[in-house]
Amino acid sequence: MDSLIPTLAIWALPVLLAITLHEAAHGYVARHFGDPTAHLAGRITLNPLRHIDPVGTVLVPAGILALSSLFGGGGILFGWAKPVPVNFSRLRNPKADMLWVAAAGPFTNLVMAIGWAIVFKLAVALQPGDFTVPMLRMADAGMQINAVLMILNLLPLPPLDGGRIAVSLLPNRLAWRFAQIEPYGFPILLVLLFTGLLGAILWPLIAGFRFLLSTLFGF
Repeated sequence: MDSLIPTLAIWALPVLLAITLHEAAHGYVARHFGDPTAHLAGRITLNPLRHIDPVGTVLVPAGILALSSLFGGGGILFGWAKPVPVNFSRLRNPKADMLWVAAAGPFTNLVMAIGWAIVFKLAVALQPGDFTVPMLRMADAGMQINAVLMILNLLPLPPLDGGRIAVSLLPNRLAWRFAQIEPYGFPILLVLLFTGLLGAILWPLIAGFRFLLSTLFGF
């Protein structure tokens, strides 16, 4: 328990930013391409309270952190916010514009991962002090959660962003057939998670991305 509270404090801000800005980005890009649904619902905002899902944003990440802290597990930390409402039929060019709306979330996670890498680099350069270690740990957490969310959401499985990107890129007939997977996407994801296959797919990609960040920023 003594290590759990500091761990939660370190991860809270990176997780909230990673999840809520991911969703807000979808709404912002959807509005840009003609769908004001998220804007009218007040979901294009940096206020995390408008995006927090009690289970996906709070309980699931906190539970994973608690189990990792207590048992030393290496589970994948992930979560979700309340999905931003997007009416793809209101986009000016629904099939083509779907790609940009879907890609906005992972792209936002990429930008945040780079931002946290810069914070980590600055913390390394600072004189050691009371705030240096927490700053390093928070920056490391920020890189990790954004790497996980970016790569997880790019998996080509509807309704994940990667699935919607695939639907946008496929020829119409194949796109329609592929989109029919969407109702089964979340159960498939859960099966992959609990069988360990999801970790086997994601961990090498996450490790490769983290190595790329460390190489680019020299830490």
